[in-house]
Amino acid sequence: MDQLSNCPNCNEIFLKTKFREICQNCWKEEEKAYETVYQFIRKRENRAATMDQVVNATNVDEELILKFIKSGRLKLTQFPNLGYPCDKCGHIIRTGKLCDSCTEILKKELDIHHMEEERRVEIERREKQRTYFAVDGKLKRD
Repeated sequence: MDQLSNCPNCNEIFLKTKFREICQNCWKEEEKAYETVYQFIRKRENRAATMDQVVNATNVDEELILKFIKSGRLKLTQFPNLGYPCDKCGHIIRTGKLCDSCTEILKKELDIHHMEEERRVEIERREKQRTYFAVDGKLKRD
């Protein structure tokens, strides 16, 4: 549902939608920046440009270029030296949200958590199976 909001870039009031989270003027500026970046990197001699080279040649902020990449507007398959930072460690990646190293660490931590959870459930199951007897008013465990 649309709502009245302030633009995060210029603080102008605008109608925020699920498709646009900035005001019309800032959106137009982003579109111009996108065209500038795209026109630069689509030239054959610039396809292998690094992020720093693209930023310096186009005068477009790296944050905005990363936004274009993450939103899928710039396809990294065509530009081998571009990427974006891993959400956890900041290492430059080309797909997903985490680098391979952080993914492996997360998998290991999940495996450990899963094993600990299974162990806890097994201990609870064993506790429930124990039988207690009352002899002379005192509880004794079997």
